[in-house]
Amino acid sequence: MTTTWEKLEGAALSLVRSGPIKDRLAAAYRNHLAFVRVEDLPEALREDFRACHEALTRERPLRGEDAVRATVRKMSSTEADQLACLVVRLFAAIVREYAADRAHAPVASNGFNALAAGAHARNGAAREIAL
Repeated sequence: MTTTWEKLEGAALSLVRSGPIKDRLAAAYRNHLAFVRVEDLPEALREDFRACHEALTRERPLRGEDAVRATVRKMSSTEADQLACLVVRLFAAIVREYAADRAHAPVASNGFNALAAGAHARNGAAREIAL
């Protein structure tokens, strides 16, 4: 099971890969954001997420494409950049929300809460890749 936090992380990671911003934005939506349920987000993030969803699905598709492809095809590179920034800000905001919640949660017997343990594991993997 993938958490909402992991879906937003996946979307943010899709955006930092190489390739045209519009392709990365479409991939972030199709592979990650499309599976985020608004009700699973903290209340403070729901409106921004809805705006992101609307901005990526607003155009009527032509034959052989979906609404996301039609929308990114019609948006400017500046609009795509701004929308990509919104996705990254949503990910950062949900990390802050979860960190604040976890800071008040009981500490696990090993001294790490679930978020810290997950971040530690990801940081270790990132260090291995960097080496």
